[in-house]
Amino acid sequence: MLATGKSRDGLVQTIIVVIAVVLALIVVFPFALTVMSSFASDKELLMKGAVLWPQEWTLDAYRFLLDNDQFTQSFKNAVIITVVGTTINMVLTVLMAYGLAQPEVKGRTVVNFMVLFTMLFHGGMIPTYLVVNELGLIDSYWSIWLVNAIAPFNMIIIRSYFQTLPKELKESARIDGSSELGILTRIILPVSMPTIVTFTLFYTVVNWNMYFQAVLYLNDMNSYPLQVFLRQVLIVNPSELGLAVTDEGYTYTAAVRHAVILMAALPLLVVYPFMQKHFSKGMMMGSVKG
Repeated sequence: MLATGKSRDGLVQTIIVVIAVVLALIVVFPFALTVMSSFASDKELLMKGAVLWPQEWTLDAYRFLLDNDQFTQSFKNAVIITVVGTTINMVLTVLMAYGLAQPEVKGRTVVNFMVLFTMLFHGGMIPTYLVVNELGLIDSYWSIWLVNAIAPFNMIIIRSYFQTLPKELKESARIDGSSELGILTRIILPVSMPTIVTFTLFYTVVNWNMYFQAVLYLNDMNSYPLQVFLRQVLIVNPSELGLAVTDEGYTYTAAVRHAVILMAALPLLVVYPFMQKHFSKGMMMGSVKG
Protein backbone atom coordinates (compact mmCIF):
# COMPACT_ATOMS: atom_id res chain seq x y z
CA MET A 1 0.00 0.00 0.00
CA LEU A 2 2.83 2.38 0.88
CA ALA A 3 4.56 1.70 -2.41
CA THR A 4 1.31 2.27 -4.28
CA GLY A 5 0.83 5.61 -2.50
CA LYS A 6 4.36 6.72 -3.38
CA SER A 7 3.95 5.73 -7.03
CA ARG A 8 0.65 7.62 -7.17
CA ASP A 9 2.28 10.73 -5.68
CA GLY A 10 5.11 10.40 -8.17
CA LEU A 11 2.65 10.20 -11.05
CA VAL A 12 0.81 13.29 -9.82
CA GLN A 13 4.08 15.18 -9.52
CA THR A 14 5.06 14.13 -13.04
CA ILE A 15 1.73 15.32 -14.44
CA ILE A 16 2.10 18.65 -12.64
CA VAL A 17 5.61 19.11 -14.05
CA VAL A 18 4.46 18.26 -17.58
CA ILE A 19 1.57 20.72 -17.37
CA ALA A 20 3.87 23.42 -15.97
CA VAL A 21 6.38 22.87 -18.79
CA VAL A 22 3.64 23.02 -21.44
CA LEU A 23 2.24 26.25 -19.98
CA ALA A 24 5.74 27.72 -19.79
CA LEU A 25 6.35 26.89 -23.46
CA ILE A 26 3.02 28.47 -24.43
CA VAL A 27 4.15 31.68 -22.71
CA VAL A 28 7.79 31.63 -23.86
CA PHE A 29 7.19 30.70 -27.52
CA PRO A 30 5.46 33.95 -28.62
CA PHE A 31 8.03 36.02 -26.73
CA ALA A 32 10.93 34.13 -28.30
CA LEU A 33 9.30 34.57 -31.70
CA THR A 34 9.07 38.32 -31.15
CA VAL A 35 12.67 38.61 -29.96
CA MET A 36 14.12 36.65 -32.87
CA SER A 37 11.93 38.33 -35.47
CA SER A 38 13.14 41.75 -34.35
CA PHE A 39 16.64 40.78 -35.51
CA ALA A 40 15.50 39.38 -38.87
CA SER A 41 15.69 41.12 -42.24
CA ASP A 42 12.64 42.61 -43.92
CA LYS A 43 12.79 40.18 -46.84
CA GLU A 44 12.79 37.15 -44.58
CA LEU A 45 9.85 38.42 -42.54
CA LEU A 46 7.89 39.23 -45.70
CA MET A 47 8.26 35.60 -46.78
CA LYS A 48 7.82 33.87 -43.42
CA GLY A 49 5.94 36.35 -41.24
CA ALA A 50 7.98 35.45 -38.13
CA VAL A 51 11.09 33.40 -37.45
CA LEU A 52 12.64 31.55 -34.53
CA TRP A 53 16.16 31.86 -35.91
CA PRO A 54 16.93 34.54 -38.51
CA GLN A 55 19.03 33.56 -41.49
CA GLU A 56 20.45 37.07 -41.61
CA TRP A 57 20.90 38.92 -38.31
CA THR A 58 20.48 42.69 -38.41
CA LEU A 59 20.01 45.59 -36.00
CA ASP A 60 18.30 47.84 -38.55
CA ALA A 61 15.00 47.79 -36.64
CA TYR A 62 16.64 49.00 -33.42
CA ARG A 63 18.69 51.63 -35.26
CA PHE A 64 15.50 52.94 -36.80
CA LEU A 65 13.78 53.14 -33.40
CA LEU A 66 16.69 54.89 -31.71
CA ASP A 67 16.78 57.45 -34.52
CA ASN A 68 13.01 57.94 -34.34
CA ASP A 69 12.12 61.02 -32.30
CA GLN A 70 8.61 59.74 -31.67
CA PHE A 71 9.88 56.54 -30.09
CA THR A 72 12.55 58.17 -27.93
CA GLN A 73 10.11 60.86 -26.74
CA SER A 74 7.38 58.34 -25.91
CA PHE A 75 9.92 56.18 -24.06
CA LYS A 76 11.02 59.19 -21.98
CA ASN A 77 7.38 60.05 -21.30
CA ALA A 78 6.71 56.50 -20.09
CA VAL A 79 9.70 56.66 -17.75
CA ILE A 80 8.53 60.00 -16.30
CA ILE A 81 4.95 58.77 -15.86
CA THR A 82 6.14 55.55 -14.22
CA VAL A 83 8.76 56.98 -11.85
CA VAL A 84 6.75 59.99 -10.67
CA GLY A 85 3.44 58.14 -10.69
CA THR A 86 4.74 55.17 -8.70
CA THR A 87 6.34 57.52 -6.16
CA ILE A 88 3.04 59.36 -5.67
CA ASN A 89 1.16 56.06 -5.48
CA MET A 90 3.36 54.57 -2.80
CA VAL A 91 3.70 57.70 -0.67
CA LEU A 92 -0.04 58.36 -0.55
CA THR A 93 -1.00 54.69 -0.22
CA VAL A 94 1.43 54.02 2.64
CA LEU A 95 0.45 57.20 4.50
CA MET A 96 -3.25 56.41 4.21
CA ALA A 97 -2.76 52.75 5.11
CA TYR A 98 -0.71 53.63 8.19
CA GLY A 99 -3.28 56.16 9.38
CA LEU A 100 -6.20 53.77 8.95
CA ALA A 101 -4.28 51.00 10.71
CA GLN A 102 -4.17 52.99 13.96
CA PRO A 103 -7.12 52.04 16.23
CA GLU A 104 -7.01 55.41 18.01
CA VAL A 105 -7.72 57.40 14.83
CA LYS A 106 -11.27 58.78 14.98
CA GLY A 107 -13.54 58.18 12.02
CA ARG A 108 -11.34 55.52 10.47
CA THR A 109 -14.31 53.14 10.18
CA VAL A 110 -16.13 55.64 7.97
CA VAL A 111 -13.05 56.24 5.84
CA ASN A 112 -12.47 52.49 5.48
CA PHE A 113 -16.06 52.12 4.31
CA MET A 114 -15.59 54.92 1.77
CA VAL A 115 -12.48 53.22 0.40
CA LEU A 116 -14.27 49.88 0.16
CA PHE A 117 -17.25 51.58 -1.52
CA THR A 118 -15.03 52.83 -4.35
CA MET A 119 -13.97 49.23 -5.03
CA LEU A 120 -17.60 48.19 -5.52
CA PHE A 121 -19.00 51.28 -7.22
CA HIS A 122 -17.04 53.53 -9.56
CA GLY A 123 -18.10 57.01 -10.62
CA GLY A 124 -17.57 56.17 -14.27
CA MET A 125 -15.46 57.49 -17.12
CA ILE A 126 -17.57 60.54 -18.03
CA PRO A 127 -17.91 62.00 -14.48
CA THR A 128 -14.19 61.43 -13.92
CA TYR A 129 -13.35 63.19 -17.18
CA LEU A 130 -15.60 66.12 -16.26
CA VAL A 131 -13.85 66.48 -12.89
CA VAL A 132 -10.41 66.33 -14.51
CA ASN A 133 -11.48 68.89 -17.10
CA GLU A 134 -12.90 71.27 -14.47
CA LEU A 135 -9.63 71.06 -12.55
CA GLY A 136 -7.76 72.11 -15.69
CA LEU A 137 -5.67 68.94 -15.79
CA ILE A 138 -6.30 67.98 -19.42
CA ASP A 139 -3.01 67.63 -21.34
CA SER A 140 -1.18 67.30 -18.02
CA TYR A 141 0.36 64.18 -16.49
CA TRP A 142 -1.37 65.13 -13.25
CA SER A 143 -4.59 63.92 -14.85
CA ILE A 144 -3.03 60.44 -14.80
CA TRP A 145 -1.19 60.66 -11.50
CA LEU A 146 -4.04 62.07 -9.41
CA VAL A 147 -6.79 59.86 -10.84
CA ASN A 148 -4.69 56.77 -10.08
CA ALA A 149 -3.10 58.10 -6.89
CA ILE A 150 -4.37 55.33 -4.58
CA ALA A 151 -5.59 51.88 -5.57
CA PRO A 152 -8.13 50.83 -2.88
CA PHE A 153 -7.17 47.14 -3.02
CA ASN A 154 -3.47 47.88 -2.57
CA MET A 155 -4.18 50.27 0.30
CA ILE A 156 -6.37 47.73 2.11
CA ILE A 157 -3.73 44.99 1.86
CA ILE A 158 -0.97 47.28 3.14
CA ARG A 159 -3.24 48.52 5.94
CA SER A 160 -4.02 44.93 6.90
CA TYR A 161 -0.32 44.14 7.11
CA PHE A 162 0.37 47.21 9.27
CA GLN A 163 -2.33 45.98 11.67
CA THR A 164 -0.48 42.69 12.15
CA LEU A 165 2.71 44.37 13.39
CA PRO A 166 3.32 44.19 17.16
CA LYS A 167 2.05 47.21 19.04
CA GLU A 168 5.20 47.17 21.14
CA LEU A 169 7.20 48.46 18.16
CA LYS A 170 5.23 51.70 18.04
CA GLU A 171 4.81 52.05 21.80
CA SER A 172 8.54 51.79 22.51
CA ALA A 173 9.26 54.37 19.79
CA ARG A 174 6.67 56.75 21.23
CA ILE A 175 8.22 56.41 24.69
CA ASP A 176 11.55 57.39 23.14
CA GLY A 177 9.87 60.53 21.80
CA SER A 178 9.62 59.58 18.14
CA SER A 179 6.93 61.23 16.02
CA GLU A 180 4.38 59.24 14.00
CA LEU A 181 6.27 60.03 10.80
CA GLY A 182 9.50 58.89 12.44
CA ILE A 183 7.84 55.64 13.56
CA LEU A 184 6.61 55.02 10.03
CA THR A 185 9.88 55.76 8.23
CA ARG A 186 12.35 54.30 10.76
CA ILE A 187 10.48 51.30 12.16
CA ILE A 188 7.40 50.31 10.17
CA LEU A 189 8.75 50.62 6.62
CA PRO A 190 12.01 48.67 7.21
CA VAL A 191 10.13 45.66 8.61
CA SER A 192 7.49 45.97 5.87
CA MET A 193 9.91 45.99 2.94
CA PRO A 194 8.61 42.80 1.22
CA THR A 195 5.08 44.21 1.16
CA ILE A 196 6.27 47.66 0.06
CA VAL A 197 8.37 46.23 -2.77
CA THR A 198 5.49 44.02 -3.94
CA PHE A 199 3.03 46.86 -4.29
CA THR A 200 5.67 49.13 -5.76
CA LEU A 201 5.95 46.55 -8.51
CA PHE A 202 2.16 46.50 -8.93
CA TYR A 203 2.02 50.27 -9.32
CA THR A 204 5.04 50.26 -11.64
CA VAL A 205 3.38 47.80 -14.01
CA VAL A 206 0.15 49.83 -14.07
CA ASN A 207 1.95 53.10 -14.75
CA TRP A 208 4.28 51.65 -17.37
CA ASN A 209 1.35 50.09 -19.25
CA MET A 210 -0.70 53.30 -19.08
CA TYR A 211 -2.70 53.60 -22.29
CA PHE A 212 -6.42 54.33 -21.95
CA GLN A 213 -6.16 57.33 -19.63
CA ALA A 214 -3.26 58.72 -21.66
CA VAL A 215 -5.45 58.69 -24.77
CA LEU A 216 -8.39 60.08 -22.80
CA TYR A 217 -6.66 62.98 -21.05
CA LEU A 218 -3.68 63.80 -23.30
CA ASN A 219 -4.18 65.51 -26.66
CA ASP A 220 -0.58 66.37 -27.46
CA MET A 221 1.18 63.54 -29.31
CA ASN A 222 4.49 64.64 -27.80
CA SER A 223 3.10 63.75 -24.36
CA TYR A 224 2.00 60.22 -25.27
CA PRO A 225 3.68 57.36 -23.38
CA LEU A 226 5.24 54.32 -25.01
CA GLN A 227 2.10 52.18 -24.96
CA VAL A 228 0.23 54.69 -27.14
CA PHE A 229 3.13 54.73 -29.58
CA LEU A 230 3.10 50.93 -29.56
CA ARG A 231 -0.58 50.88 -30.45
CA GLN A 232 0.01 53.32 -33.31
CA VAL A 233 2.80 51.22 -34.75
CA LEU A 234 0.88 47.95 -34.50
CA ILE A 235 -2.59 49.09 -35.55
CA VAL A 236 -2.58 52.50 -37.19
CA ASN A 237 -1.54 52.79 -40.82
CA PRO A 238 2.19 53.67 -40.80
CA SER A 239 1.58 56.40 -43.37
CA GLU A 240 -0.41 58.27 -40.70
CA LEU A 241 2.59 58.35 -38.34
CA GLY A 242 5.24 61.01 -38.23
CA LEU A 243 8.70 59.88 -39.38
CA ALA A 244 7.19 56.76 -40.94
CA VAL A 245 9.86 56.85 -43.63
CA THR A 246 13.46 57.85 -43.04
CA ASP A 247 15.88 59.33 -45.53
CA GLU A 248 17.06 55.81 -46.28
CA GLY A 249 13.52 54.73 -47.06
CA TYR A 250 13.13 52.57 -43.95
CA THR A 251 9.57 52.28 -42.61
CA TYR A 252 7.63 50.68 -39.77
CA THR A 253 8.21 47.17 -41.07
CA ALA A 254 7.42 43.89 -39.32
CA ALA A 255 10.90 43.82 -37.77
CA VAL A 256 10.39 47.31 -36.32
CA ARG A 257 7.04 46.28 -34.87
CA HIS A 258 8.61 43.27 -33.16
CA ALA A 259 11.40 45.52 -31.86
CA VAL A 260 8.88 48.00 -30.43
CA ILE A 261 7.07 45.20 -28.59
CA LEU A 262 10.35 44.00 -27.09
CA MET A 263 11.45 47.50 -26.08
CA ALA A 264 8.08 48.11 -24.41
CA ALA A 265 8.41 44.94 -22.33
CA LEU A 266 12.16 45.12 -21.65
CA PRO A 267 12.18 47.54 -18.64
CA LEU A 268 9.74 45.40 -16.65
CA LEU A 269 11.64 42.25 -17.60
CA VAL A 270 14.83 43.83 -16.24
CA VAL A 271 13.25 45.12 -13.01
CA TYR A 272 11.16 42.08 -12.07
CA PRO A 273 14.02 39.62 -11.23
CA PHE A 274 15.34 42.04 -8.60
CA MET A 275 11.92 42.21 -6.93
CA GLN A 276 10.90 38.58 -7.34
CA LYS A 277 12.37 37.44 -4.01
CA HIS A 278 10.08 39.89 -2.18
CA PHE A 279 7.00 39.25 -4.32
CA SER A 280 5.51 36.05 -2.87
CA LYS A 281 6.51 36.89 0.69
CA GLY A 282 4.99 40.36 0.42
CA MET A 283 1.65 39.05 -0.85
CA MET A 284 1.40 36.46 1.92
CA MET A 285 2.35 38.94 4.64
CA GLY A 286 -0.14 41.51 3.41
CA SER A 287 -3.05 39.09 3.23
CA VAL A 288 -2.76 37.54 6.70
CA LYS A 289 -5.32 39.83 8.29
CA GLY A 290 -8.37 41.28 6.52
